Amino acid sequence: MANDDGVLADGRARARQLEDQVNAVVVGQSTAVRQLVTAVFARGHVLLQGDVGVGKTTLLRAMARGLGGGFARIEGSVDLMPNDLLYHAYVDESGRPAIEPGPLTREGDSLAIFFFNEINRARPQVHALLLRAMAERSVQAFNREVPLPLLQVFADRNRLEREETFEIASAARDRFMMEIAVDAPTDPALRRALAFDPRFHDTDSLVAEVPEGIAPIAALPALSHAIQRAVHASEALQDYALRLWEATAAPQGVGVELPGVDSAALVLAGASPRGMSLLLRAARVNAWLDGRDHLRPVDVRAVFGPCIAHRLCLQPAYELRREALLPPLIEQLLARVGAP
Repeated sequence: MANDDGVLADGRARARQLEDQVNAVVVGQSTAVRQLVTAVFARGHVLLQGDVGVGKTTLLRAMARGLGGGFARIEGSVDLMPNDLLYHAYVDESGRPAIEPGPLTREGDSLAIFFFNEINRARPQVHALLLRAMAERSVQAFNREVPLPLLQVFADRNRLEREETFEIASAARDRFMMEIAVDAPTDPALRRALAFDPRFHDTDSLVAEVPEGIAPIAALPALSHAIQRAVHASEALQDYALRLWEATAAPQGVGVELPGVDSAALVLAGASPRGMSLLLRAARVNAWLDGRDHLRPVDVRAVFGPCIAHRLCLQPAYELRREALLPPLIEQLLARVGAP
């Protein structure tokens, strides 16, 4: 137990240093950075969503540098095929066909960060292959199983453009522990700095300011397991989480009211068991980051939106309005389900 305490304390110090360093280069995104750090130490995959040019890619690159380990990246495009993730076929100098490993297989079992830029530009067939890698941390390639024990998938999506993009299916969204919103800062001083300070104009140099391997990702599986063992949930806290889960499927049961919406006909499917499991994993990490060995309602509330909103399936009549409806829905669920 004493040994675990030392590991947890050292890991917490590294996590906080990582958070501070990323906040220093990606300004005005402290909430998104905390959520991303929480997901990383809970060993969850992360999807970022936001407008063009708000810093999603810079944030993920900064986090990847702070974690170190094998890194691979691919750009989403309409002509990307599933096998493009596994191997690269080309004609060599002698005119003969040749094959080399692709981004998911090139690093072998040392691959730590797989960054999928603009994932919604890729076809559903590509998403399907990625699902296995995310769920099982392995892929089948070159007639063998390629284990990916350290794999952490970071992806971002462009929510503005509709041409040559593909909506991410519910099954794919459910594999991501969190969908984190990244919005442009509203603080006038930060907006002025982003527009006029040359430091923020060279993203390569900016990302390089983050020390490499602050929180080595090779140590994260064991550390994450220790966190989950060390942080406990009381029976009252468990009841609270279960009531929230029930309310995601039947918001009318807790009195949710949204303008112009029939609450009883709003939700097609609530959060999945996987989603609730990942929610509690993230909540335990939030408590650990704050130096506690027990869960409080504030921990569940801190990660409820990022862990649950993207998992909710709305009825077809409301699905096209999900970006407008989900924030007030999540807010009301948290307000109307009583905390212990």
